[in-house]
Amino acid sequence: NYMILQAYDFLELNRRFGCLLQLGGSDQWGNIVNGIELARRSDQSQLFGLTTPLITTANGAKMGKTVSGAVWLNPDMLSDFDYWQFWRNTDDRDVLRFMKLFTDMGLSDIAETEQLPINEQKKILAHEATKLAHGENAALGAADAAQAAFSGGNLESLPKVTIVLDHDEIGILNLVVQAGLATSNGEVRRLIKGGGVKLAGKSVSDEKTMITRQDFAKGPLHLALGKKKHVLVEAS
Repeated sequence: NYMILQAYDFLELNRRFGCLLQLGGSDQWGNIVNGIELARRSDQSQLFGLTTPLITTANGAKMGKTVSGAVWLNPDMLSDFDYWQFWRNTDDRDVLRFMKLFTDMGLSDIAETEQLPINEQKKILAHEATKLAHGENAALGAADAAQAAFSGGNLESLPKVTIVLDHDEIGILNLVVQAGLATSNGEVRRLIKGGGVKLAGKSVSDEKTMITRQDFAKGPLHLALGKKKHVLVEAS
């Protein structure tokens, strides 16, 4: 099982590369200890483990890759815009704590933000976290894209995705899934019924809506799911 494999990994890392220390979140303590014990019994080697407290949100959810909506640092996995949006949508109770954890802001600067409205605090968190991970230009571009998405301005900074048309057309269900905004047709159907899907600024009410190559004649189409997911869709 997983615990045995991780323990054996630690043993092999020690044998091949002289690895002595394994670091992980506190939920990995048992797995790490198994590796230490396996090395002691197999090779009489003394290995070590170091764990840190898990970072959780205010509602107790663990922040990690196994959680839906994980935050990836690689822009190929999560666009600058979506990264900025993640921090912008932080729970009110987590904003100041996350500034201390995920930005390089000084404590005095963070203290000053407490006097600002909560939405301004969230924008500062989003900017600083995105700047640290992707650079100043990416942070500014993501903020501009967010402003455009919600106010109908210039959408050029939104993430772009390319979808494949089948015989020069595609159904709205397949379009949303291909764009990566939903994982199944059923999920898209539920969103459409709730009025949560917009294409080119218009609400989609019919799950059988077809989009043709002609619809892309003037350029990419703005696809939005709810208020938080926005992309520009191009056709190949």
